[in-house]
Order: sequence, then C-alpha cells, then structure tokens
Amino acid sequence: MTNFSTVDATTHGIDLEALRVQVDQSFTGIVDELRHLVSIPAIAWESFDPENLERSAQAVAQLAETAGMDNIEILREPTDSGSLGSPAVVARRAAQPGKPTVLLYAHHDVQPPGNEADWNTPVFEATEINGRLYGRGAADDKAGIMVHVAAMRAVLSLCEDFGVGVTYFIEGEEEAGSPSFRNFLEAHQDKLKADLIIVADSSNWAVGTPALTSSLRGMAAAEITVRSMNHAVHSGMFGGPVLDAPLLAAKLISSFHDEKGNVAVAGLRSFESAEVDFAEADFRRDSGILDSVELAGEGKLTDRLWHKPALSVIGLDMPAVAQSSNTLIPQVRFKVSMRLAPGQDPHKALEALEAHVRSVDLRGAEVGFEGTEAGSAYRAAEGTKSTQIAQWALANAWGCEPVSMGLGGSIPFIADLSEVFPEAQILVTGVEDPDSRAHSANESLHLGDFKNAIIAEALLLARINAQGL
Repeated sequence: MTNFSTVDATTHGIDLEALRVQVDQSFTGIVDELRHLVSIPAIAWESFDPENLERSAQAVAQLAETAGMDNIEILREPTDSGSLGSPAVVARRAAQPGKPTVLLYAHHDVQPPGNEADWNTPVFEATEINGRLYGRGAADDKAGIMVHVAAMRAVLSLCEDFGVGVTYFIEGEEEAGSPSFRNFLEAHQDKLKADLIIVADSSNWAVGTPALTSSLRGMAAAEITVRSMNHAVHSGMFGGPVLDAPLLAAKLISSFHDEKGNVAVAGLRSFESAEVDFAEADFRRDSGILDSVELAGEGKLTDRLWHKPALSVIGLDMPAVAQSSNTLIPQVRFKVSMRLAPGQDPHKALEALEAHVRSVDLRGAEVGFEGTEAGSAYRAAEGTKSTQIAQWALANAWGCEPVSMGLGGSIPFIADLSEVFPEAQILVTGVEDPDSRAHSANESLHLGDFKNAIIAEALLLARINAQGL
C-alpha cells in the first residue's frame, strides 16, 4: 500500500492529514444532515405518500448547493407505462478546460419499513448505538448521498484550482425498480454525460475493510398462480379426493431446489471464480440464519452469493391464519425472485423458470406465469485507471488493502448507464457492511466506515484533478 503521507500533495492533489482533520471537525454536522434525510420517509411505492419524495428531493437539492454546485434541478420523466417517475436531483459543476467530468450517483428513496414491531429504534428517526446509526435509509442509500456531498466540500476546501467537472445524479425510485431510469438517461443525456460514473450504492467487505464491487448479480421476478378448483368448498366434505391450491403450490415450490439446496432450474448460468471466501461463522452471524439450519448449495460461499443463481418466494397470497377457516382454497398466487449470475440474460432466465414451472406435474391444475422484472448483471472492466485510483484512495482512507468483491444483490440500471454512456468508466462503491441489514428491520450504518468513505472519495476526486483519467 502506498504511504500517502509521504507523497507530494502536488502529485496527488490533497494532503491526507489535513483532509482527516477537516472531515473530523465537520463530521458531527455531516451526521446531523444524514439524520435529517433519514427522517423523511421517501418511499416510491404507489401505496405511500408521494409528497415525501418531493420533500426528500428538495432536501438533497439544498445539500447540493452547499457542495459547490451551481446548476441544480429537480427533474422527472415518464415511465414506459406513461406515469410520471419520481423526482431526481441533477446538480452540476462544469469542468475546466482539459479536465474530466465525474458523475456521482446515489438514490434518496428508501424501502418501506416493513413490520415496525421488528425495529429496535424508530424507523425514521436516526438513532446512534455503539458507533452505528440506525434507521431506514441510513445506509441504503442516504449515506451515499452524504458521502458525495461531504467529499465535494472537502476537496473544494483543501484543493487549489479544483477543476474537475462534477455532476450529482440522485434519483428517487431505485428501490421501486427505477421505472423511469432509462427514459431519464436518454432525455438528459447531455446533462449526465461523464468520463467516470461512481455508483455509491454497494457494500464493503467487512467493518474496517473496504471494497470495490467488481460484479453484481442480475435479477428476474415472476408471479405464479396455481388454480385447482372453481370455488372454495368445505374441507371436511370434499377433502381427500381434492388437493387444494396451497398443497399443489407447495409441491411446485419444493421443486425449485435439489436435495443439496442448489437451484434446480435448468438453463441458469452458474460458475465458480471467487478468489476470497467468507468464514461460515461470520456469514451465519450476519445472515441471522438459525444454528440448526444447513446452508444451501455447494462451493465457496462467495461463489454461491456472487456467481450462482438464487431463487426465493417473496410473497404469497392466501388467507392469513387469523382469517382461516375449514375450507379448501381454490387458488394461490405467489411471487418468485431470482438472482442471476453475471452473463445470464434475464429474459432467458424467465423463460427457463417458466419452462420448469410448466414441467412439474401438478395433477392437471391450471398454472399462470407472468414475468414482472428482468435486470441485467454487472461485471466491472479490469485494470482501468479509475479502478487503480479508487483502490489507492480506499487503501489510504482505511489504512488497509481493499478487496475486489462481487455482490449478491443487483443494480440493474448499471447496464443502462453502460449502454447510454459506453465511453464512461464505472466504479461501484458503498458504505454498507455485512451487518447493515439494508431492506430489513434495524438497518444501520457503521459511522467509522462512513467517515472513511468520505475521505476515500475526496482522495479519488483530488487525484483525478491532479492527474486526470
């Protein structure tokens, strides 16, 4: 690892110790600004108040102004269905002649809270406990917004003649699938064009160990309906000869995995190439799996998470236990979510899943299948100058070598960024860690890693300013 403190600041653009002092002195205020963002329940789902998305976008626009941006807009574009997408903030600072432009991406919308009884702290009131900040969006992805804001403040304060062009693109519907994203890129291509795109929406390897995300799984989802009867009937009078829809759906669901827990849908890509692995005890702790439950699949845990498919049932429509009666249920609908290995065409994956579903003998029951989502995987280009600079910045910010890691999650819009801006280099960074519990109850942010992420992005921007791309 390069010892940054011995490097001439004129070569790399900024003094590390001065940067640490600046971030330390301003950190309480940065966290308070993050608390304010967390307090706004900006959820881009139709069943939630859209006014909160407007409030959230306004708050982000105000933060952009404090970070030296001189052209700030809140913009919306229609989705393919014709409805208007959620508000996105685009803020720009023009590049000086000969300097590159960097686009900094994050999203200000968040997941719904889920069952609030599962939270140990108020969902939308950021609460610090033992060095972690708890609250919906504290990690995913309002911390990403504040990394961009705080890093820009730092470089403008400490770098002489900072001339890199910087664009903030803070969208408001990522957690809802970014339905207007591609239309937004194409409508505002001139405003968003950049030499480097930094997507701050991923995770680090562990608390205290930074990472660059080198691959992301793709995703696909489908809603499946199983119907065995025309109407419900008394379970005592007709049960026995008649199998109701839940039992047949259970048979179908049980066919999705083999005896070792590998996904059993033919035609899905799977490979093994991970150079690192998780300790099983750490993975069990972070995932919350019961000690008595065996892990599914074969091979390295990292390959199972990054390079192999996963299949889950994430929703099921049938009577709740509290409303159940002695009745045979005629129809069940459930939703399946798949994560796909890099290189897998998501539309082909849906075709493979439908073929599997229709191949299972359900004793003649009617089966409906509707694909609802399809997002491409991501694999980073190797050896780019931006990757080398980012690795250097992470190493100096954290004081240890960063890990190049895959991620089991999906950010399908990165494929859109690559297609609309084919010449741009892309980096995927983040402030989460394996215990951040994004999308779950008790989501949290490790504040020490948050501070290091700010320092790392400031170092990266300063070096690009000094040396270019």
